[in-house]
Amino acid sequence: MPSTVPAALVAVVGVLVAACTGSTDDDTLTVFAAASLTDAFTELGETFEQIDPDVEVEFSFASSSDLARQVIEGAPAAVFASADTANMDKVTEAGLSAGAPAVFATNHPEIIVAPGNPLGIDGLGDLAERDLVVVLCTPEVPCGAYADQVIRRAGVSVTADSLEENVRGVVTKVTLGEADAGIVYRTDVLAAGAEADGVGIPAAGDVVAVNPIVSESGGAGAARFVESVKGPIGQELLASYGFGAP
Repeated sequence: MPSTVPAALVAVVGVLVAACTGSTDDDTLTVFAAASLTDAFTELGETFEQIDPDVEVEFSFASSSDLARQVIEGAPAAVFASADTANMDKVTEAGLSAGAPAVFATNHPEIIVAPGNPLGIDGLGDLAERDLVVVLCTPEVPCGAYADQVIRRAGVSVTADSLEENVRGVVTKVTLGEADAGIVYRTDVLAAGAEADGVGIPAAGDVVAVNPIVSESGGAGAARFVESVKGPIGQELLASYGFGAP
């Protein structure tokens, strides 16, 4: 993805930064973010550092369930961006967020297959009925929970040959040829580029995956980062990676 930041967008966020409480955080901002956000947030972090050079952004990418557990156990996250509301709720209900979470993006499950779909996989029925090597996320993590929802809506039963701890593990298995198909997010198929293709879920059986974000530290830098994700620069960048509007 191109990393050039439109000047107009930089100006918008520059005004936003200046409008915040004043002094910048001469500090490191630790952002815990779902694995499915890796590419988009890495670029967003680089853009944020250009606009707010006194703040260095460091990311920890993993499954939302792992990140929520780490936050609850005391990990020093300034910002938490989840791939679902269930894991965000764990953090907020533990009293560990500074303010209410806000949904900043949406996504959709999609079947990931080899480039050109050489096995002619048409949908979830094929994953259930054909002798395919199928990989899914564990049901405890968002990509696994969303996969379970679309499978149930399709009225089929899919047996996974492998269960992965996060969505990037599923993508890797398919792109390396270790699995015939898996269920990931639409954005992950796009990020895989020429290494994979996607088979969409019919609208009647589709689910909307939501991405909420919240400041954990309550600091000015964390607030500015959250606002940059929700604002014009973040929304345009997320859209370029295939995420839907909140």
